[in-house]
Amino acid sequence: MKNKKVITKEESRLLLFKRMQIVIVAFLLLSFVLYAVQKGLSYQKNEQRITLFDEEQLRLVNEGKFSTSATPTCLLLWQDNLQGEAAAEMMEDVLSQMKISFDSMKAEPLDADELDKYETIVLAVMDLSVLEHTALDLIDWTENGGGLMFLLLPWQNGFLDAVSHELGILGIGTKYSVVEGIHFPRPFLLGDQARDIGITDPYDSAIPVLLDDECDVYLESTGTLHIPLFWRRAVGDGTVVVSNLGFIDKIYRGFYGALYSLLGDGFIWPVINGSTFYIDDFPSPVPEGDSKYITRDFGMTVRDFMTQRWWPDVQELARKHGIPYTGLVIEQYSDLTKSPLPSNTDVNRYKYFGNSLLGMGGEIGFHGYNHMPLVLTNFDYRGEYDTYVQWPSMTDMENSVDELHRFCSSLFPNSKFQVYVPPSNILSEEGRKMLGEQYHEIKVVASTYLPDGVCYAQEFEVADDGVVETPRIISGYILEDFSYLAAIAELNFRFVNTHFQHPDDVMDEDRGAALGWTEMCSRLGKYMDWLYTAAPDIRNLTGSELAAAVQRYDAVNVEQVWHDDGVTVDLGCFVDEAWLMLRLNEGQTPEKIVGGEITELQEGLYLVRADESTVEISFE
Repeated sequence: MKNKKVITKEESRLLLFKRMQIVIVAFLLLSFVLYAVQKGLSYQKNEQRITLFDEEQLRLVNEGKFSTSATPTCLLLWQDNLQGEAAAEMMEDVLSQMKISFDSMKAEPLDADELDKYETIVLAVMDLSVLEHTALDLIDWTENGGGLMFLLLPWQNGFLDAVSHELGILGIGTKYSVVEGIHFPRPFLLGDQARDIGITDPYDSAIPVLLDDECDVYLESTGTLHIPLFWRRAVGDGTVVVSNLGFIDKIYRGFYGALYSLLGDGFIWPVINGSTFYIDDFPSPVPEGDSKYITRDFGMTVRDFMTQRWWPDVQELARKHGIPYTGLVIEQYSDLTKSPLPSNTDVNRYKYFGNSLLGMGGEIGFHGYNHMPLVLTNFDYRGEYDTYVQWPSMTDMENSVDELHRFCSSLFPNSKFQVYVPPSNILSEEGRKMLGEQYHEIKVVASTYLPDGVCYAQEFEVADDGVVETPRIISGYILEDFSYLAAIAELNFRFVNTHFQHPDDVMDEDRGAALGWTEMCSRLGKYMDWLYTAAPDIRNLTGSELAAAVQRYDAVNVEQVWHDDGVTVDLGCFVDEAWLMLRLNEGQTPEKIVGGEITELQEGLYLVRADESTVEISFE
């Protein structure tokens, strides 16, 4: 039996001291972690990938923006009725935002030499008889190399019969059919191969047609009929494209822009090239207590869930795709609208979440002192937001923004707060004017793209007061067919994606809470997977970076000259870079580019980065 080692009193003290050292170190580490969680780690200002124009760049843009008056290359003819006028109004937006110079006029008989002034002609005409002899002249003009687009499929009558052969129509039905969904039979739009897309609130909009073999169908209806909705056909040396879709809402702009790009050998147009994900009401006060569905699935309080599950999951989605979120701060959730406005002193979670977001390369912007939109007592909510309270005066509205700025500056002293997102996307005329005139640090207003009730709907543009408008296109975690339809349209129109979510979506049944957070998060993840598979070259940007990209897109003008072996692009109001989309329709392949870089997005569709004001692309 071995002798048992005897520990001396001195060795015992030394061992106890070492153990105490370990405990002290562990305690200090734990204290640091808890302090970081409570106080938030401090981060320096992130370097931007693309910056808003400085004063000299703004001066150059403002001097040159409207100085180039290109000769119109497109003629838009519209019929003087509700459908013709609505279709023409939508197409005017499409042509303007694709930087196509055009004339717009009511459809009437024109001399042949009037047609020869234009390279393309778009018809928003239901009854070709209003054109009289010009209906046949248009066919002759197309055979000589013109590009003719039918925005609406005309009614069947003798005039349509006279030109139906050139449109590729062998037979046509006598009544409209319901389009319940759309299918892409060939590569056409980015993201179109992933799924058929259902139509929300479908109606009788398309006429069944039988086409000849010379037609290339790019879009057709789902179901048993497979009605052709978009098609292209060569006519002599020219091209005809026809829409039988029948929907002319704002959400379809990108579809009609893509149809227009099928005219001729090819087409090139400016795009934004940016993807931005916003988190509204973040950071913000976290509700106390429990939530029905959070308790059901996780057995946690709302506060614990937001820290331990929601934010880590949302962060993981960002890390997977390299997304820098833009968070929009709410200081408190009271309905107080009259000064004085008390400050929120419970700031620990703000610091933790806000600095965590900044540490990922994100950005913090303004949402509101509370969730009361910037509207005065004269604003009519039309019964949609009964719990919202108007601000009694301009002074009270100003005080709310001042207090929010003070609050955010004290928490994040190294940040600039350049982005403003209206609560519930509601912003009055007075509120919008106030932001532009009195708060020069706010460079960006990001509301909503699609009109919805009393919401402040926007375009991607620079407003007259210099504030950049960057609307959000889609939102939430459910992301069903309507969201994918809107996303595909804008991805192909301006190569842009904007989306916003709310942390409290997980507690709202109308926004999917009954599905549970696991399913909601999965759906957002599937959307992100779809987006970055369809457009892996799109830039991930914060809210202010997206605004910088919109400044360049809004300023630039495009003139393109096509020749046998390539295209020359001259860019007016070029500052430092521009992004363009190029569609090639006759099987050409780019061989060389001077003045930029080119990337293939899918068959026949390319992304061009212009580094100079003139870009030369030659084909094999």
